[in-house]
Amino acid sequence: MNRPVPLDAPGPPPRHALDEVMRKVAQGDQQAFATLYDALAPTVFGIVIRVVRDRAQSEEVTQEVMIDLWRQAARYQPAAGSVTAWAATIAHRRAVDRVRSAQAATDREHAQAAREHTTAFDEVAEQVETRLESEQVRRCLRGLTELQRQAVTLAYYGGLTYREVAETLHTPLPTIKTRMRDGLIRLRDCMGVTT
Repeated sequence: MNRPVPLDAPGPPPRHALDEVMRKVAQGDQQAFATLYDALAPTVFGIVIRVVRDRAQSEEVTQEVMIDLWRQAARYQPAAGSVTAWAATIAHRRAVDRVRSAQAATDREHAQAAREHTTAFDEVAEQVETRLESEQVRRCLRGLTELQRQAVTLAYYGGLTYREVAETLHTPLPTIKTRMRDGLIRLRDCMGVTT
């Protein structure tokens, strides 16, 4: 006579018993889920901890897997394999996802730290370069005649046109143009700019 094996028998329940439990879980039977949980949680945890290697995270992933089993119970197909194999597959996938997610987060943190470090270095280098260029420009400006220096300063730092520079300095426009041209040539040579 074929009698069902009680689920509280020592050792894991036989496959047909878990198939029946899973069918009940698919119908929303909470007691059946408790039975399923007791039967599979140790196996699921064992699979997960071998992949994740962190006990706290493994416990979290195990809980997620068990919740997946509850939610996806209706999708279980006995012909495709045992409940235990199905749970093991879900557990392994979840564990791998957790490891990949943790690695991606670590990679993002390292990349961000590298960008911040590079950015800080670049900002310092840029400030130093700007300061050096400014000092060189001031030194080169000191090498110009007074009219050249005033004309160039008004035009490039003050944003004035040639005509406005001529009016401001009370100097004829052709003289301003000549002085600015000569001053810019001297600045270019002093700064080491090649054309």
